[in-house]
Amino acid sequence: MASAVKGAILAIDNEASFQDQAEIWKYMLNFGDSMALKCAVELRLPDILHSADGPMTLSEIAAAIPNAPSPQASHLFRVLRLLVRRKIFTSEEDKVSGETLYGPTKLSSWLLHEPAPTSDSDASIMTLAPMLIMENHPWHVDPWHKLSEFIREGGLAPFEKEHGYMFDFAAKNPLYNKLLNNAMACTARITIRTLLSHCGDDLFNGVGSVVDVGGGTGRFISEIVKSYPHIKGINFDRSHVISTAPAYPGVTHVGGDMFQEVPSADAVVTKWVLHDWGDELCVKLLKNCRKAIPEKGGKVIIVDIVVEADGEGVFDDTGVVFDVLMLAHNTGGKERTEKEWKSLLDQSGFPRYKITKIPALQSVIEAYPN
Repeated sequence: MASAVKGAILAIDNEASFQDQAEIWKYMLNFGDSMALKCAVELRLPDILHSADGPMTLSEIAAAIPNAPSPQASHLFRVLRLLVRRKIFTSEEDKVSGETLYGPTKLSSWLLHEPAPTSDSDASIMTLAPMLIMENHPWHVDPWHKLSEFIREGGLAPFEKEHGYMFDFAAKNPLYNKLLNNAMACTARITIRTLLSHCGDDLFNGVGSVVDVGGGTGRFISEIVKSYPHIKGINFDRSHVISTAPAYPGVTHVGGDMFQEVPSADAVVTKWVLHDWGDELCVKLLKNCRKAIPEKGGKVIIVDIVVEADGEGVFDDTGVVFDVLMLAHNTGGKERTEKEWKSLLDQSGFPRYKITKIPALQSVIEAYPN
């Protein structure tokens, strides 16, 4: 035992081991970055700084925080200091007053609050703030603490063990339903605009109708119809989701159960839906999608993560983290490699597929019935 202790002491007494220790501290406290970002969004710091005429002092920012009867500037300073270090905001010293001045960055523009949803999606900004708020809400964070228990014992995913399946929970809990729908809508807008600009013509030229399966409140399909007005758009989701969906020109909202039947169309789109389910249910859904499209000329467009665990792309690490997130939240849910996607498509009657990478977290998988 003594020799083992001595070896450990010697091991930490060198530069390489010091760096290793620093890495562990960094990973240990990474949640602090998430919580500081959540704090900034809740205080509307990005909105305050982006709407200002120029850099702002700490006291000016504190005074601009909405619904803050007694803003604590000294507390705010410590959060801002961390987010400046993370390059979310900028800071510089005023040469006259000596005070620190804070400003926005391109990163902070992704944390702005968006306007209330309207049928005019061009009026809405591109933001990840709703997704950040959802993923850092206690409903979503608490299940991470149960991962080791889940690995030891199996059963339901930690989120489902506590609340039930998330979409059933949303049907019973209006606050969570709003949280979930807002998060899905913001990511849908980002993904669809990237998709349309990079491969929209290849996907939708000549397609007369498209049904978005699990389309939420309809933002995704509305952008498709706006870019291709000849397309008849159908937004298909559970009835409680459809009940809160705004009207969009050229889009019909349809409520139903995708595991029972999918509305017919020339093409089916499904964005970030299949990752919620295990293989058996994915095959069932994909078979329903196959029945909904014509044998000749029909296709299913899957917008989802394709995991490359050893990849060096911008989003490859994020895909692997998302896979563990699915482990915490959805029983059977997971992010899949190309090999796993091919297996699902083979079992579902899609012998041919094509994967297109776009500058987004997800890729585009086109699956053909022949």
